[in-house]
This record gives sequence, structure tokens and C-alpha cells, in this order.
Amino acid sequence: MKKFTKEVYLKWYEDMLFWRKFEDKLAAVYIQQKVRGFLHLYNGQEAVLAGSLHAMDLDKDRMITAYRNHVQPIGMGVDPRKVMAELYGRVTGTSKGMGGSMHIFSKEHRFYGGHGIVGGQIPLGAGLAFADKYFKRDAVTLCYMGDGAVRQGSLHEAFNLAMLWQLPVVFICENNGYAMGTSVARTAHSTEIWKLGLGYEMPCGPVDGMDPVTVAEEVHKAIDRARKGGGPTFLEMKTYRYRGHSMSDAQHYRTKEEVEEYKKIDPITQVKDVILEKKYATDKEIKEIDDRVKKLVKECEEFAENSEFPPVEQLYDVVYEQEDYPFLQHKL
Repeated sequence: MKKFTKEVYLKWYEDMLFWRKFEDKLAAVYIQQKVRGFLHLYNGQEAVLAGSLHAMDLDKDRMITAYRNHVQPIGMGVDPRKVMAELYGRVTGTSKGMGGSMHIFSKEHRFYGGHGIVGGQIPLGAGLAFADKYFKRDAVTLCYMGDGAVRQGSLHEAFNLAMLWQLPVVFICENNGYAMGTSVARTAHSTEIWKLGLGYEMPCGPVDGMDPVTVAEEVHKAIDRARKGGGPTFLEMKTYRYRGHSMSDAQHYRTKEEVEEYKKIDPITQVKDVILEKKYATDKEIKEIDDRVKKLVKECEEFAENSEFPPVEQLYDVVYEQEDYPFLQHKL
């Protein structure tokens, strides 16, 4: 796999810091009611995405996830300004302002959502992998889900068919401990979620989801297996989210002390410590990265603020188009 070089660590630090600050800005403008509806933030889970991207071939591999989905498309190459604009409901957004927080999507960058139905993306991820195998495209799909979604029957149906057909898909559970607000211990007899793969004889295992190096190593093995025709893998990323399930979550199910304990193994801090320990960058260079991140977040906010809302006529352009029904003239 690709080595963990100085450049990789510096990119990890800048990317993860930007994702964190991007989400922090969204939280701030949500309170100001500039972003509305549901808002599920990724703070604390950045190592899962950073490590996964390092293992992927972004020229052909695909990604699909649930509704905690703002920073994944950015990692896949989508312009963050467009992602911010989508959350603002502006016409310059990734779906022209019609998708919103839970439905970021970019076919161009092989990011297939953003799905609000719990577990709904799991069979779709298997379906993407089925298409790639059918058309011999040598691509692998990474399909993410939360720990709450693994209670859905759709997961078991998808696992069964993925193994039966040996589909090139990596199923990844981001176990942040609480699903919406209920711990795994209260919803399942076994708290080792990765063991669900054993019933299908699917390669599976737990992963330290707070360390991008460990994530990259395990995802690389799974992708390599899938690309060589070895079928699917199920990985349980043991991670943690610092914010609530959504902005409306009062978080009565955990203590502030617990959150602070997990911040001691923050993925951004871990990467920064390696950078400083190995002298990959000076304090001045770290500050330059911090300043670039702050500037880009500001640019995203200004781009969204200054963009127009979509015209009402757009409603008629984004449903469907029928050749023998000429009464609605499509412009898109």
C-alpha cells in the first residue's frame, strides 16, 4: 500500500482539521438558522475517512454512507464551497439546493450519498459493487453505516448476497458508541459488532477508528481482497463523536467527562504529535496550515451566503423527464 510519508501526515492534518472546522462552522450557522432541518456532524470520526481515502483509488473506487455525510464528498474531491451551499439550500450547491444536509451526492466524484433512511445505503452499496463486477470495472465500493443501522434486516440481506456473489464491497460500521442516543450494550446482546460478519463467513474484524494509520492498513487489506475477487469484508471502526447525534440532541445519555476522555486520543492531535515528533513541520508551518484552513472555511461560508436560492421553476426540472409529455419544458 502507499507509504505513510511526511506528505501524507501533513495532508491528513490539514484535511482533518478542515473537516472539523467546516463542521464547527455549520454548527454555528445552524444556531443562526441559516442552515435548517437536521444536521449530523462528524467531529471526532475524521480518522475513519482520512485512513479510508489513503487506501482507496479515487480514480475508480466509490463511496456511499448515511446522513453524517458532509465531509466525505469533500474528501472524494467535491468542492467544499458547493457542499456548504447545499446545506444553505442555495442553487450553487451539489444538488442545486434541493438535497440539503442528509443528501450530498456527486456522481462525478463517485460519492453516492448521503441517505436519510437508516440502513438504506447498505443494499445500495452492495448494488454499486454488483454493477462494477457485472461490467468488470475493477472498482471497489466502500459502504459506511452507523452502529444503529446494523440492527436493520437490510444489512443481513445485503451481507448474504454480497458473500453469495463475492461482490467487491467493503462494509464499514462507524461505531461511535451511541447510535442516536442509545448505547450498543442496550440494543444488542453482543457489543462486538464486527462479529455479525462471522455468520456469513465474511472476513471481518475490529479497527481502532481513532488512528488513520490503522484504518488505512485494514481498509487497504479489504480493498485489495475485493479487487482480486475475494469478495466483501466487514470492518467495525471503533470511533467516537464529540457532538450529539444531531444538533437537536441534548446528550443526556453520557457525561461531559466521558467526552473529554475521548478527546485525549483525538485523531487530529495524534497526527499533529507525529508531525512534531518527526519534525515534519515547524510550529510556524503548522500555523500556516491552520491559517489556510480558517481562510477556506471562511470562503465556503461567503460563497454560500452570497449564492441565490433556487428559482421555484426548478421544482419542475428535477423530478423526471418524459419524452411523450411535452407540457413541462425542462431547462436543466
